[in-house]
This record gives sequence, C-alpha cells and structure tokens, in this order.
Amino acid sequence: MILKKISILNYRNIGEASLELSPKMNCLVGHNGEGKTNFLDAVYYLSFCRSAFTAIDSVVMKHDAPLFVLEGIYQTASGEAEHISCGMKRGTKKHFKRNGKEYRRLSQHIGLVPLIMVSPGDTLLVEGGGDERRRLMDVVISQYDNTYIDTLNRYNKALQQRNVLLRGEQEPDPALLGILEEQMAAEGEVLFEKRTAFTRDLIPVFDKIYRQISGDRERASLRYVSHGQRGPLLDVIRRDRAKDRAVGYSLHGVHRDDLEMMLGDYALKREGSQGQNKSFVIALKLAQFAFLKERHGGNTPILLLDDVFDKLDARRVEQIIRLVAGDEYGQIFITDTNRGHLDRILGSAITDYKLFAVEDGEIKTINNKQ
Repeated sequence: MILKKISILNYRNIGEASLELSPKMNCLVGHNGEGKTNFLDAVYYLSFCRSAFTAIDSVVMKHDAPLFVLEGIYQTASGEAEHISCGMKRGTKKHFKRNGKEYRRLSQHIGLVPLIMVSPGDTLLVEGGGDERRRLMDVVISQYDNTYIDTLNRYNKALQQRNVLLRGEQEPDPALLGILEEQMAAEGEVLFEKRTAFTRDLIPVFDKIYRQISGDRERASLRYVSHGQRGPLLDVIRRDRAKDRAVGYSLHGVHRDDLEMMLGDYALKREGSQGQNKSFVIALKLAQFAFLKERHGGNTPILLLDDVFDKLDARRVEQIIRLVAGDEYGQIFITDTNRGHLDRILGSAITDYKLFAVEDGEIKTINNKQ
C-alpha cells in the first residue's frame, strides 16, 4: 500500500498541509518540536483510526481550532485507488470514511492500510510493563486477523466484570463468577493460540534482523510467556479465586501475557545499554514489518521511522540504513534532526525520494528524485 497524497487540517501543530509523496522514501528534517512526529502521527491515524500517542481524539486537534480533518489517497498493490478520510468537530464524535462511505465500526478499517511505526517512545517496550508488550502483539495481529479485536474486546469485558465482582463489598455470586470465567477462558484460549502462532513465526525473523543490526556481535532472544502455557485456561483462572478476591482483581489469564526480552543470559531491561535497547526495539519492529508483509500477500506495509538513529553508534546506523534501503521495503517515512543521516539514506536509495523541511508546523518540499 502506498500513500500518494495526504491533506492535513488542524492536526496538532500542523495548521494546513497538502503533500504529494514519494512511493519509496519520504524524509522529514527539522529541529525537535517543529512537527515531524505530528506528521507521522497523522499518517498513523489514517491506518488505526487513532493517534499513536493518545486515545483521546480531542487532544490531537490544534489548539483553538473548531475541527480537524485528515485525508489520504492510497494506491493498492493492484493499482486501485483508496480514499480514506476522517474528521471531527470539537465536542462531537469523529467520522471515518473509506471512498466516501462511513464505517459502521472502526475495527472494520484496521488492516486495510498495514503500517509499522518505530518511535523513541518504543523504549517502553523494554523499560515498561507487560501491557506495552501485549499491545505490540495486539497491534500487529489485528492488522491481518479481522476477528482478533472483537475477541480481545470480549475477553476484556468479561475480565472487567469479574474484577468488579472481586472488588465488591459483598461476597461474589459463585455462579456469576463461573460464567465470567468461562467467557474469559473461551476468548482467552483463542487469543493465546493466535499470539502463540504470531510469536513462533516472528522470533526467527527478529533474530536474523538483530544479528544484522548488531553485526552479529550480540545474542538477543525473545520469548512469549503466557498463563495459557500452564494448562487449560479455565482451570488456571479458577485456581486462585480466594487470592483474587483478596487482592481485588484477576491474577491469572492472558491479560498477564508478556514477551521476555533477553540479551545473552540476562534480561535486556537490566543489562542493555541505550544503543542495545534501541537496536532490540528496531529489530523487533522491522521483524513485525516482514511478518505483516508476508501475511498481507503483497500488500507491503507503510514504515514510519521517527528519530531512529539517536543513541546509536555509527556502525548500527549504517546497518539500519542498509536494511531499510533494500528492495523488500515499500514506502518509508523517516524523520531526523540530522540532515547527514538522511543524506546517507537518500544516497543509498536507488528509487525516487522526497525530502521535506518541517518548521513550526509548516512542511515544505526541499528536494526530490524521481
């Protein structure tokens, strides 16, 4: 999938922009805080019906603006055009349309425009809790499996209802708890199977890419950890009802799933340097890209790389440049404050590119090759 043109109105600090884009490489250069990341977030929004950084839509609207509007003209692998638009007036709900027709449910749109984003905030995948790493799995799986989000929503609804009962002043009704546990187990088993299949196929791809980025000097590993691996999920969930009641929430289930990240024999979170942590995350995201491309059968995802070279040594930067300049990647958007990094990428690009300057929310084309 290729984003040929994007129009932005009142999105964060971008007042108005209408840009023709390269089908291969689009680089945005500018100082921090000028709007480079906001532009990438607008591209992300058109794929996921939400910002990459907040679930509150009113936050992305430019201060004092009455509305925001995003429009994207895409081209599919078969050459067909797709017109995606969304907008929201202040104080009302947003509207999301495909070729002029509004979606009944936003989940219907997820996966139409596959996309992977790498950003500085991804360090939370290493430093943060398991919810960050579960979300990573959910974002990728939902882009090729249109039943996944609904299954996840049903699981989370049953989980929330069970937790409400566990926190109640009165002793929970055992029969009602049992029904909710059966719902959690039924949906949880499906989620567990899908996450297991995803990580099984992702891990060897990740391993290959990390070795390329690190120059094969380090051994990194990734492992899926789930309560679903302990036996039938219903038994696992019911095992410690009394303890769940004491703490006021559900201690067992796929809502506790995690990805174990290791560097050699030690946890990456404890032992990794800033460069190693960032290399790990970039390798993980690029592995997701390769996985998603394969699952979409020729519909190559869009790749967003936001300030990816910070905290990396020259050798790792060089390896990443070689990777993303390869033919296996489709349309790429890269931001950086360092024009030198971008010039090296563009020098490696054998296809066309566009270079944009971003200053105080204004985006201007300063160079292109076709």
